[in-house]
Amino acid sequence: MIVSTEGQRPRSKTLPFMDLQAQYNHAPESACSHRAVIVMDTDNFDWSSLGFDYIKTDYRYLSQWKDGSWDDGVLTEDNTLHISEGSTALHYGQQCFEGLKAYRCKDGSINLFRPDRNAIRMQQSCARLLMPEIPTDVFVEACKKVVLANERFIPPYGSGGALYLRPFLIGVGDNIGVHPAPQFIFSIFCVPVGAYFKGGMKPVNFMVSSYDRAAPYGTGAAKVGGNYAASLLPNKEAHEREFADCIYLDPATHTKIEEVGSANFFAITHDDVFVTPYSPSILPSITKYSLLELARDYLGLATQETDVPITDLDQYKEAGACGTAAVITPIGGIQYKDDFHVFYSETDVGPVTRRLYDTLTSIQVGDIEGPEGWVVKVK
Repeated sequence: MIVSTEGQRPRSKTLPFMDLQAQYNHAPESACSHRAVIVMDTDNFDWSSLGFDYIKTDYRYLSQWKDGSWDDGVLTEDNTLHISEGSTALHYGQQCFEGLKAYRCKDGSINLFRPDRNAIRMQQSCARLLMPEIPTDVFVEACKKVVLANERFIPPYGSGGALYLRPFLIGVGDNIGVHPAPQFIFSIFCVPVGAYFKGGMKPVNFMVSSYDRAAPYGTGAAKVGGNYAASLLPNKEAHEREFADCIYLDPATHTKIEEVGSANFFAITHDDVFVTPYSPSILPSITKYSLLELARDYLGLATQETDVPITDLDQYKEAGACGTAAVITPIGGIQYKDDFHVFYSETDVGPVTRRLYDTLTSIQVGDIEGPEGWVVKVK
């Protein structure tokens, strides 16, 4: 049996996807609530104190793939998975994950930002690792149900916070050989997260790493855990040198910028062209492609996906890292070997970067209308 608590503790409640909204506010505490996790009193919570930390919320989605198909999925209070010691996710890294956010709007409604794109990217990751795909409609509906089940954890409009969703898919089941798992688990949990920048958006500095984030034609374009495990040591070394994180160069020639820590890179040229690297080993960031479209259609900038040589930093007046967590992290400067290059400023955010950030975050919370299909209303 792949998911079991028999002989260990009573089962937590599971709910099918029906009559959920009337039930979730009255849910009892999980049988595993004795574990050392943060439990929020959302009625008396200082939302401004939120960071990016694990907080146990009320429900998470759980579905199992067995004998060639996915089951209908349930919502469960149990935040602990019980899997075979032979699971391929543990030994061979057969797993992938996603990250997206739900936002409270000014009128009290709830927005999910482009969940269909996360579904498609997870399908691409699954294909790369020989795992069964989750259909887009199932993925989006499961996200919506998790948000509704945990609505009390959504930070209020204007707080800068959001409800962060973490879908993941892992290979499980009794196994020892290097081959695809006999069974799989797909789950989505959520945590409330605060504004990424306390006190306002500020530039940070990065250093170029001598390590590779991913191999040429490897799994760099898939959102798999191994890529992130490989970044832990370079990140530690960057912090020891008082940098925010690393810049990773292309693994084939070590001459072109690929990613910034766990985010994508972009820059603005002196003649207002939005430039971002293109490579088969870069994760296709949903935030990056959203910014590309906004730069072109909302700000009127030319855009390019192209090589970004590390020796050509003086061509750019602004630079940033982009991803789900921060949306945009302005880059003050980059250390490469003995040279430190400063873009717009180490203390102030460039005007184009600021406009991109303000436009995208305003779309996410419903203050301005975005391109068709970008926002999915949950409530």
